[in-house]
Amino acid sequence: MSDLFGAPLSVINVGLAQFADPIRNAGANVAEVEWAPPAHDEEIARALARLINRPEIEAANQTAFGRYLAAQPTLRGVGFARDVLDGLGDRTILHSGPPITWDDMCAPVRGAIAGACVYEGWAETPAEAETLAGSGEISFAPCHHFGAVGPMAGIISPSMPLWVIEDPVHNHTTFSNLNEGLGKVLRFGANSPDVIAHLEWMRDVLAPALAATLESLGDLELKPIMAQALHMGDEVHNRNGAASALLIKRLIPAALDAGLEPKTLSDVVTFINSNDHFFLNLSMAACKSMLDAAHGVPGSSLVTAMARNGVNFGIRVSGLGDSWFEAPASIIDGLFFPGYSTADANPDLGDSSITETCGIGAFAMAASPAIVQFVGGTASDALANSRRMAHITYGRNTAFTLPALDFMATPAGIDIRKVVDTGIAPVINTGIAHREAGIGQVGAGITHAPLACFSAAVTALAETIAD
Repeated sequence: MSDLFGAPLSVINVGLAQFADPIRNAGANVAEVEWAPPAHDEEIARALARLINRPEIEAANQTAFGRYLAAQPTLRGVGFARDVLDGLGDRTILHSGPPITWDDMCAPVRGAIAGACVYEGWAETPAEAETLAGSGEISFAPCHHFGAVGPMAGIISPSMPLWVIEDPVHNHTTFSNLNEGLGKVLRFGANSPDVIAHLEWMRDVLAPALAATLESLGDLELKPIMAQALHMGDEVHNRNGAASALLIKRLIPAALDAGLEPKTLSDVVTFINSNDHFFLNLSMAACKSMLDAAHGVPGSSLVTAMARNGVNFGIRVSGLGDSWFEAPASIIDGLFFPGYSTADANPDLGDSSITETCGIGAFAMAASPAIVQFVGGTASDALANSRRMAHITYGRNTAFTLPALDFMATPAGIDIRKVVDTGIAPVINTGIAHREAGIGQVGAGITHAPLACFSAAVTALAETIAD
């Protein structure tokens, strides 16, 4: 001890800076470490402490993560929502994100719902449709409540065709709508007559052609396509050019064998070939399949869904049943198309963050440095995002590897405990919808999930744990 007081002192001060000042004034060297209780909230910190070093939580997470890894999403066909979604009402419309009422919905979602009402023949015009939607005659529910996902507004109505994805390992089925392409489309709130006519073509021509093609092709496992696309420069959320090309490479021979009419074959191939985002909806349904396998494990702290409805951001957690934990959705800081800015942007919207929840998308940006030309940032940022997300995940998915990081497996299995403990929010890259209905996409960018969702989930999970 006498040696300590006789020698020059070097002190590390953790937390409050006031403790460092007297030492520094006395002439000692002080290195300060910024630290604060998790979430800057004592109650949340106490709840988090109850979830650390709990063998039952570690065992639950091991089970949930094992189910996620074992899932094998397989494309089985195309069906109409009214036929394949159990319990879908005759006048029910599904939307992206957590539950929300008509009165609280953002304009792009309202515009897309109005378009769906016209498409279904429930209204003659979008204005008439909005009156109908606000009358209480139409029911609304999240896509996730029916095992489905949809990008941006995520609208699914009874007559819309859906991809049907089955996981034979867990005997579970998930769904997504078909990608409409770019420009003024329903998912961004557009509902003009040409948008409705395109939806009718997808229902009457594209869907039957795909159904016949897939019947000829047989089962198509999606994880190998996604893994190969990661090696070809996609991150399988906002960049799907390679995945869409790999898909059409599998579809064309089967379409030829299916005996489609020459004009139908030409129109369908031309449409898919012109749409680099065509695979996005399949990627989302595949991710939903893998995460649904991990859902419902009591005690597990792993996130099984992140989704946005344009007003609120919500997450679901494996060990917390069907509860949503929500916070206001953020305005996205991104790259805007000419003539638009953040003043035009709607808050974060869509179910497509299911890809990040699954360990691809922004979590796999190292595979896709070129994506920064679309969403902003630098190639170094893309690498850093993939490395940084490993601090908040349970493990890695060896089915998805990143060439630019020496084939490191993608970080996967977001753990609410690690998010709250580190303060590192899950990163998401996404498209940006105009805040008004009918205008469409105005840009793309990077955002982060609100930490408040994870803090609320930590508190709820702690309440389920016996002391």
